[in-house]
Amino acid sequence: MKQPHSPGVSRRRFVQVSALVGGGLLLGVALPGSRARAAGAAAGAVLNAYVRIKPDGVITLVMCKVEMGQGTYTSLPMLIAEELEVGLDAIQVEAAPPDPAVYGFDGDQSTGGSTSIRQCWLPLRQAGATARMMLIATAAQTWGVPADQCHAESGAVIHQASGRRLGYGALATRAAHAPVPPAPKLKSAAEFKLIGRNTPRRDSPAKVNGSATFGIDIILPGLRIAALAISPVQGGTVVRPLRTAAALAVRGVQQVVDEGDLVAVVADNTWTALKGLAALDAQWHDGPNGQVQQAMLVAQLDAATREPGAIAQKTGDPGTAMAQAAARIEALYHQPLLAHATMEPMNCTVHWHDDKCEIWVGNQAPDRAVEKLAALGLKPSQIQLHNQLIGGGFGRRLEVDGIVIAARIARQVQGPVKVVWSREQDIQHDMYRPCYADRLRAGVDANGVPVAWFHTIAGSAVSEVYSGQPNKNGVDDDAVEAAANTIYQFSNMQVSFVRCEPRGVPTSWWRGVGPTRSVFVVESFIDELAAAAKRDPVQYRRALLKEPRMLAVLDAAAARADWGKPLPARHGRGVSLQYAFGSYLTQIVEVSVSQDLQVRVDRVVCVLDCGQMINPDTLHAQLEGGVVFGLSAVLHGEITIANGRVQQSNFNDYRVQRLSESPRIETHLIASAESPGGVGETGTACVAAAVCNAVYAAIGKRIRSLPISRGISA
Repeated sequence: MKQPHSPGVSRRRFVQVSALVGGGLLLGVALPGSRARAAGAAAGAVLNAYVRIKPDGVITLVMCKVEMGQGTYTSLPMLIAEELEVGLDAIQVEAAPPDPAVYGFDGDQSTGGSTSIRQCWLPLRQAGATARMMLIATAAQTWGVPADQCHAESGAVIHQASGRRLGYGALATRAAHAPVPPAPKLKSAAEFKLIGRNTPRRDSPAKVNGSATFGIDIILPGLRIAALAISPVQGGTVVRPLRTAAALAVRGVQQVVDEGDLVAVVADNTWTALKGLAALDAQWHDGPNGQVQQAMLVAQLDAATREPGAIAQKTGDPGTAMAQAAARIEALYHQPLLAHATMEPMNCTVHWHDDKCEIWVGNQAPDRAVEKLAALGLKPSQIQLHNQLIGGGFGRRLEVDGIVIAARIARQVQGPVKVVWSREQDIQHDMYRPCYADRLRAGVDANGVPVAWFHTIAGSAVSEVYSGQPNKNGVDDDAVEAAANTIYQFSNMQVSFVRCEPRGVPTSWWRGVGPTRSVFVVESFIDELAAAAKRDPVQYRRALLKEPRMLAVLDAAAARADWGKPLPARHGRGVSLQYAFGSYLTQIVEVSVSQDLQVRVDRVVCVLDCGQMINPDTLHAQLEGGVVFGLSAVLHGEITIANGRVQQSNFNDYRVQRLSESPRIETHLIASAESPGGVGETGTACVAAAVCNAVYAAIGKRIRSLPISRGISA
């Protein structure tokens, strides 16, 4: 995913102020990188977030960022509330409609890449501070007193000397016509009242009591349910004629929709739709991808790692340094296809009527849905998308294939229809984390210190697949992230990328994106170099590091995890370091390995420096959740292909970490005044290498292929 940046933005282009229809104050906020003009804003404004203060005192934040469990509906309002001097409960959050020209970041309205806080940290605080200053100025003018004798507190402006008080609602309409002040000074960390404090998640009560509305919860008058069958092989088609009469004979089945590559049975309820689908018993022509096998995909990747590839990074003269090295070490790593397996399976409700398409769904990129629906002849003006809470995104809902499929069905159905994927459909028709092969070679000196480093990455170009635009110089930025820019100092280094798309397998983003892939191989190979040098893995890394913040999290983790303290036989500790998403993380994992090579993760210690913390409670939760998500992949996760078909179908053969298997997870946060980094994906991206390095420490077995259940027996 693209990393946020902060180009110069003039004050006038940063915050624009106007009056609400019906009275009140409207602030349009320009997030860094925005480039499109907001409708209704002053000439030259570039705005993509809105803060509304109505005469009744209600404050609403309209943002492009979605809530999918990461806490944005709590943390982003905290930024406004801090500078606006109101309690968090005073701010409502409203999901933005799909309009990247107004709500996008560089024309992109997606939520992903752990960017929400990083993109919004300064702009939303500026908006809150600007509104506060305008409200104070309006109150001072009303009372005929100097503005510096007034202050804001708990949603009101107070005149210190007289004790007079006016609520924001009473001031909002007049404040909208006041001049926009110069950029106000933002609070220092020492002045924060909300930021940096543990704050309960605002969405938790509704999720606990069941009142929260996810996409799958949508109920509309006259709603029908569609059960879906998709060709098990990409590019396949349904065998005709269909057994339509058998499906329609099921009581409550209303319609069979035949789209060639998929069929749907529309019924009064879910159970009836599933019975009708079973009666339909669709059969399939496999098409050209029916001969694709897992071994074929792996062999193609291995061969690709021996190709020159496109250069992602080159420093010094690695060829000469390798030739002069005292010793050479090489390793080939494999990572499998992975499914997302979100708690909420794919679903979408659509009502296509009167040349209008109304959609209810939970999606990370609603603007992308509007763009893709053009293929069905829909114009943006014809589409109304209501974004809901998301029961797990992890990159799966950056894709909009489920929305397009639902719309294809809905255009043939009278009234609203909800298309709900079964768990089997969800896993067997995912957009998968690509499989990868990484070939690493290092030349070391007489002390085991690397003097040359070669790394070739072979796999899908996810960025190009997603955007439809060719990657610059043939390098996929996602695939090489945290590999081309490692945390270590290598004087002679070359990192290359070879695009190798898995035939007949759709690929996309997955939680942790590029760092999930890169950190596993880089940190595993560093461990191999340490072992070859007969050096302690922590001390070996320390000698290669220069960044003080990285050294600090490493030292803190080693102390917290009792690094160096003896463990029982067949127990081991492993370490992994990561700089990604603007945050520094060290994880140390303890494992135990049974005689039959079953690996159990007993303890995970995480030390994180993410810069300024917004809500520490959420940071702990995100780290813990990320670790468990990552452990599911490293221990069990694997999608395999036979005859063009995904072999896994449900949680019986696509395992996720059970509660009884989960380790003790200790999370420690280092206080920092640096700009915030992302956190949502850090725990997932770092843990695989730490686990595999711990296995080596326990039994001397090096894991180069994931999942561990496969690699440990290789």
